[in-house]
Amino acid sequence: MWTGGALPAVILVWDALTGALGANPVQRATLQSGLLTLALLLLSLACTPLRLLTGWTWPARIRRALGLLAFGYGTLHFLIYLYDHGFTLAVMQEDVLERPFVTAGFLALLLLLPLALTSTPASVRRLGFRTWTRLHRLAYASAALGALHYFWGVKQDRTAPLVWAAVLLGLLLLRWYRPSRPMS
Repeated sequence: MWTGGALPAVILVWDALTGALGANPVQRATLQSGLLTLALLLLSLACTPLRLLTGWTWPARIRRALGLLAFGYGTLHFLIYLYDHGFTLAVMQEDVLERPFVTAGFLALLLLLPLALTSTPASVRRLGFRTWTRLHRLAYASAALGALHYFWGVKQDRTAPLVWAAVLLGLLLLRWYRPSRPMS
């Protein structure tokens, strides 16, 4: 799981080192890392509905890894953004405060931070399962902010961001739908 999850980052680094990222490598790396973040976050959110609908147990076993990979790619996305702005925190602060697109992305990453920090079994025991579960519902808010960040970041054809938002909405609806037994 971890090897497969790290493969896109390895390819991204390889492409950066070999000049295969095109005319605007920072923009392409930013877009790819952002899309990977959103995709992995939605995949992690799909695990519970998939388990509830099918009765399969394997989605629950990979949910944590998918969430941590989403956080990792979100952090990479943020680091690329900082690199693009010369690692100048004053510029970042101004951007976060004045551009809603950046604010949404920054908040999405901030919401993932406590989830990544409390992703261990020891954290579940320390917080208690109910509290831990409530805390980890922040993943939905983070995904919504991530989808909004993507929507606002696209200047022309917004079909792809709307598809991602529709997938998130579908996952939320499936989350609320609780079958009494797995569907066959």
